[in-house]
Amino acid sequence: MIREMKISGLFMDSATDNAVVELKDTQSETSLHIWIGLLEAVAISCELEQIPVPRPMTHDLIHNILVHLGVIVDRVELHDLRENTFYAWIYLNVGDKDIKIDARPSDALAIALRMSARIYVNEKLLQHCEHAVSCGEQEITGEESEKWTEILENLSPEDFGKYKM
Repeated sequence: MIREMKISGLFMDSATDNAVVELKDTQSETSLHIWIGLLEAVAISCELEQIPVPRPMTHDLIHNILVHLGVIVDRVELHDLRENTFYAWIYLNVGDKDIKIDARPSDALAIALRMSARIYVNEKLLQHCEHAVSCGEQEITGEESEKWTEILENLSPEDFGKYKM
């Protein structure tokens, strides 16, 4: 069984200095926190905040290719946690074929946002995951939002290393 969830926000984990994406159950107060890289967080944040980028990022390119080929992203599903690593699938509809693609959760989420696809989390993952918490236990504050705004505003093309924007 799977539960539909939405991205409720991004924040920085002060203990690890890593980005965390928070998924919130659409029918309950359950949330799931997934630690992701900074570049993936930027890709998700840019789409959430509708921040234009001068050149397509990788997830924008994937979106453009899928749309051009008439591929529909039916949904993404976070389905497993092994050795502290989350696993996800992207479900595609290509003509009359349904295809399931293995993906990193951060990539699956960034693509889901761009393709307006639903996000699901496997119920067993939520039940067994140490990262599943009640939304009331940790809220994203305005201060967290301000940190993300500052990070995004201060990014320069050099921050992406050899990958020019």
